[in-house]
Amino acid sequence: GITYHEYVTELTYLLFLKMLAETGGENQLPVGQRWDDLRQREGMEQLNFYKKLLLDLGTQGRGLVLAIFAEAQSRLKKPTNLKALVEAIDGLDWFSAREEGLGNLYEGLLEKNAAEKKSGAGQYFTPRPLIDSIIRLIKPQAGEVIQDPAAGTGGFLVAADHYIKGNTDKLYALPEAQRFFQRNNAFVGLELVPDTHRLCLMNLMLHGITGDSGSGVQQGDTLSHEGEALGQADVIITNPPFGTKKGGGRPTRGDFSVTADVSNKQLAFVEHIIRALRPGGRAAVVIPDNVLFEDNAGRALRQMLLDWCDLHTILRLPTGIFYAQGVKTNVIFFTRGKASRGNTKQTWVYDMRADMPAFGKTRPLTDVHFKDFETCFGDDPLGRAPRHGQGETGRWRAFTRAQIAERNDNLDIAWLRDDSGDPEDGLTEPTDIAAAIMAHLQAALEEIAALTEEVGGDAALVQEAAE
Repeated sequence: GITYHEYVTELTYLLFLKMLAETGGENQLPVGQRWDDLRQREGMEQLNFYKKLLLDLGTQGRGLVLAIFAEAQSRLKKPTNLKALVEAIDGLDWFSAREEGLGNLYEGLLEKNAAEKKSGAGQYFTPRPLIDSIIRLIKPQAGEVIQDPAAGTGGFLVAADHYIKGNTDKLYALPEAQRFFQRNNAFVGLELVPDTHRLCLMNLMLHGITGDSGSGVQQGDTLSHEGEALGQADVIITNPPFGTKKGGGRPTRGDFSVTADVSNKQLAFVEHIIRALRPGGRAAVVIPDNVLFEDNAGRALRQMLLDWCDLHTILRLPTGIFYAQGVKTNVIFFTRGKASRGNTKQTWVYDMRADMPAFGKTRPLTDVHFKDFETCFGDDPLGRAPRHGQGETGRWRAFTRAQIAERNDNLDIAWLRDDSGDPEDGLTEPTDIAAAIMAHLQAALEEIAALTEEVGGDAALVQEAAE
């Protein structure tokens, strides 16, 4: 009788309590409000105790406990359902379960949650094959600070950790000090939504990231002073939220210049990433098309990106790989320069969109679809491996900084004829069709809000009235 999202959230509360009991961390909980206190109760007494426990820990807890139980409330109505969950989780051999992939199972639940249309959790859920391709190209290394300023449920950070562990014998090949760094300090980020942040923390903990302190990914707004406090990173991998800030709000950061007065979130996130990269640091960022062509602040931001960084690669992604079918996206790969002028000499573009089939449940996106792009990209995570274009009829071409300037710095570059038709023509499920319609309506509302703002109207009022 509950949604998948509510189910995963209930599991998170109970898994956390069980984890503290198994790992000697129950001193973080008040006496009388621990796993055994819940496990030993029966019937309505157990359900009522559980609901009060969530309320108390969400208001009186500290640190990680408060982060997990903030605004927590149970959706369970039947004592038998709670009893079944408690008994199943109590039966876990915690250490064996973690060793045998409990974290992967939990991440699988998060992916299923994103696939459930009515939960809304998959609005811009990053497909795992895309995350894995980005990780293979960016090649995160042990000892590097890896940041996701829009962490979601932690998919990018978990994949980076998995890659690093695969190259270091699960960290055992590293000195003890470096192992401690990897578990506790290597991964940082922010997530705005408390409910999503809760799931992110559990996902990271079950994968052995951030130790048991959960200090790496905080709940907060990257476009506020909290984003400034994230500090600089060697690697930034992220899929920032699309659209405008709620109510047409602007970033409230003191270090922004180009996007200080825009409500377009994805533009502001790109400025954060440019500023947060250390000189020589590398980034891979999922962005919608409008970041590549939008004028005014958009063009100024692209000029900043091309000057401060080496924007060496753009991957034009197929449409339909996200839950919101109408969203057209790209991945931009860039390296922060040591100076803030003239870093981009040329940009390579791979068109994975033209003449591609419609992706969805019947034709899922897989690792195979990224194989040619990864070959073209090369082995150097900074994009400096020898590259060979495929000509005007191929998917892989280079454009010089001068050619980009001739286009008024418009980076929405396409040259292939696309005979695949509208990818939305292939939609058959009513939920997919409805999602596509909603995506178009939302995009239209945002365009209206932006236009009204340009002509001096109150964009927030327009958005509010439209909603």
